[in-house]
Amino acid sequence: MKRVVDLFAGCGGLSLGFQNAGFMLVGAFENWTLAADCYELNFSHPVFRADLTDVTSAVPLIQGLKPDIIIGGPPCQDFSHAGKRIEDKRACLTNCFAEIIEETLPPFFAMENVDRAQKSVTYSAVRAKFKLAGYGLTEMTLDASFCGVPQKRKRFFCVGALRQADSFLTERLARAMSSEETTLRDYFGATLEFEHYYRHPRNYSRRAIFSIDEPAPTIRGMNRPVPPGYPGHPHDAKPLDRSIRAMTSLERALIQTFPANFKWLGKKTGLEQLIGNAVPVKLAEFVARALADHLSQAPSRRKRPF
Repeated sequence: MKRVVDLFAGCGGLSLGFQNAGFMLVGAFENWTLAADCYELNFSHPVFRADLTDVTSAVPLIQGLKPDIIIGGPPCQDFSHAGKRIEDKRACLTNCFAEIIEETLPPFFAMENVDRAQKSVTYSAVRAKFKLAGYGLTEMTLDASFCGVPQKRKRFFCVGALRQADSFLTERLARAMSSEETTLRDYFGATLEFEHYYRHPRNYSRRAIFSIDEPAPTIRGMNRPVPPGYPGHPHDAKPLDRSIRAMTSLERALIQTFPANFKWLGKKTGLEQLIGNAVPVKLAEFVARALADHLSQAPSRRKRPF
């Protein structure tokens, strides 16, 4: 069983997806106390509360776990559509991930970020580091709604394989995608207690009332109620009435495809950030299963006879 270490692990969406796909998580690194505490509640392997910008100190800890695969989603606010779109100190965490890969040289790695990260100056430099270290890269932006997640959430994945060809995983990922988006009704069946719901838009030029017969919009790290005097939007799925409300934190976590028994921590603001910043579990599992399939098809390396 392949050993996996998760960097910038958050509350564990990426870890849980890889674990569900049959990989053995042996350690995680997370410097935000609330996320690390939440992660620790849900997994049995150790969580290292370490600052990964100190690559020199982090590398020996990671090497000691003997990972076959390093995964991670460096914090992405400075690449995000919702952020200022300025690459500053948080973008350097992506570079720290690359430096750790350079130093440890695991056979495989998987890095996740928002879709616009692929076009950043930071990623261009990071990509060059991966190539110089000898990795073949599969680079793909995935729409989670075609990967078993009832949510329109686009995420960029760079999956590296040491001494293998570029695009080694592309065909498997493309082949595994569904031909239609996953709606909330598809995913939850008859278990939802509502047909329509309010989701606070980033700006008022966007719709705010959605139907369960479509994927949810991206779950973000904030969740606001219907504002007094909401005027409606021409593309709302239904006019506002008393039945329409914002989703609860637990409902949002379920749309992020966390299991119902996942244990959460934190007050409202911190909890919503944990949920919104997480990698959807089923999206991580989708990538992990493609990688597991690739590994199962790889020729075995037999030891030479003495």
